[in-house]
Amino acid sequence: MGTDNSSGGTGVRFQPDEKPPTALAVGLGLQLALLNMGGIVLTPAIVVRAAGGSEAFLSWAVFAAVAVSGLTTVLQAVRVGRVGAGYVLAMGTSGAFIAICVTAIADGGPAMLATLVLISSLFQFAFSARLSMLRRILTPTVAGTVIMLIPVTVMPIVFDMLREVPNGVPAAAAPLCALVTVLVLGGIALRATGVLRLWAPVIGIVAGSAVAGYYGLYDTALIAGAAWIGLPNLAWPGFDLDFGPTFWALLPAFVFVTLVGAIETIGDSVAIQRVSWRAPRAVDFRAVQGAVAADGVGNLLSGLAGTVPNTTYSSSIAVTELTGVAARTIGIILGAVFIVLAFLPKALAVVLAIPGPVAAAYITVLLAMLFVLGMKIVVQDGIDYRNGLVAGVAFWSGVGFEGGLIFPEYVAGFAGGLLQNGMTAGGLVAILMTLFMELTQPRRRRIEVEFHLSSLPKIREFLVEFASRSGWDTTMANRLDAVGEETMLTLLERDDGKAESRLRRLQLTAHKEEGGAVLEFIAAGAEGNLQDRLALLGEQTAGAPIEREVSLRLLRHLASSVRHQQYHATDIVTVRVNAPASAPRG
Repeated sequence: MGTDNSSGGTGVRFQPDEKPPTALAVGLGLQLALLNMGGIVLTPAIVVRAAGGSEAFLSWAVFAAVAVSGLTTVLQAVRVGRVGAGYVLAMGTSGAFIAICVTAIADGGPAMLATLVLISSLFQFAFSARLSMLRRILTPTVAGTVIMLIPVTVMPIVFDMLREVPNGVPAAAAPLCALVTVLVLGGIALRATGVLRLWAPVIGIVAGSAVAGYYGLYDTALIAGAAWIGLPNLAWPGFDLDFGPTFWALLPAFVFVTLVGAIETIGDSVAIQRVSWRAPRAVDFRAVQGAVAADGVGNLLSGLAGTVPNTTYSSSIAVTELTGVAARTIGIILGAVFIVLAFLPKALAVVLAIPGPVAAAYITVLLAMLFVLGMKIVVQDGIDYRNGLVAGVAFWSGVGFEGGLIFPEYVAGFAGGLLQNGMTAGGLVAILMTLFMELTQPRRRRIEVEFHLSSLPKIREFLVEFASRSGWDTTMANRLDAVGEETMLTLLERDDGKAESRLRRLQLTAHKEEGGAVLEFIAAGAEGNLQDRLALLGEQTAGAPIEREVSLRLLRHLASSVRHQQYHATDIVTVRVNAPASAPRG
């Protein structure tokens, strides 16, 4: 999801609402399918095999995962009602779910997996309907820490796959296959540019499989025995509705990863908008909500079908930016290709035949990048001593619980083994620490008004009342009033003559902080819920806002710091106002 925050794609040849030539559309759809097919098939294969599932369920899980990925990719492109982004967003299985899906199948069977995926998808629908609902709790620090803990929980499973070799194979075969995969994939990813870099995972897997074939590790018999066209044997697992200890122990982990996946979908849906239009456009909040809702539909369908959950793939963003073709037709064709491949067992067998050491090497690189993504999200939120403490304590608590190093004699029997999963344990620690900070800090006061000069009396009244409630005298009240007026007038002056300024609203938030006050002025489009729009801005993981110092003569004398962030049609000005020595500080 690493895209530039610049507005609009200057090299766009076909916008979402335009129709490219059929040959071009089909070619790009096939290219995207080849880029993503390996990841879609390998994730359920790793999960089922690591959990000891049957071959019948493996075939069913892979078929269902590919079919659901196709349906939701089409849904993202065409947008039905409020569901779908209306852009080219490839959907596929998520490696973040590997560890908890393995545990679900091993402890409760495939029916337990289906139930957990289905129930956790409902949380995603709630999240998409009101993005601001968890803004104060599921902060970037919490989300980034949980993402960093995902590889911690998955890597033991992946490392076990390095030893998955049949008897009679030379001892050097497994390490050589894995080494070649990592070297080729990593070398291309590090040194190549453009289209070749996108193909690094595919080329790495092919190179590793070629070495595996030389040693007899690549299962050609599986491909030969697969039918060209057909359906797998019906191995739908049904649902486990007992809701026993296993369900309640695993549900928090599934909800955590589902919501973290929704945050990544927000980033992808913002990024694809940035590269899909010739002229600069503000982020369409409804498209973001639609993308998260479609992601929820994908998880709902995955639960109903009894397979692993899915999420958006950022590869479609990179391809769109490189080719300049953002037409929705590409997404429809891509989804159709996925659906067709689901009914071609021989094509799926080509991926299923990839040996464990090759798949393990591929997943290791992906999880390493996922860990780095988590770090970037934490750092992007700003590392002060509070956020640093939350991330550090939560991460190492998760590592300790995952390794059974923290009072295992008590943890194993607590809440059905809830804390034995490092991601769940670390996520709970991060959330509890964040809740403590949220509940113990001075109460934030907020007002929302029209972004217009006529709103100044309401803002003045709000700030006077805030100063009074905070125990400050008229000197501090006058200082806050002056800062509020100057900031408002400056923002209005910047928007003078712009048509969209008449459609914007202003939210002013005020709270006490260490002997002073912090005022946050947010001017954003009036469309949709403003709190949800702020949550969208807070969860963007791609790029950084345009930031500049605000040149305000009066604020230089009254404020200790002024920070201005600009996200297209949204301005955020944060002003720190120190209380004068004469003002009581409550």
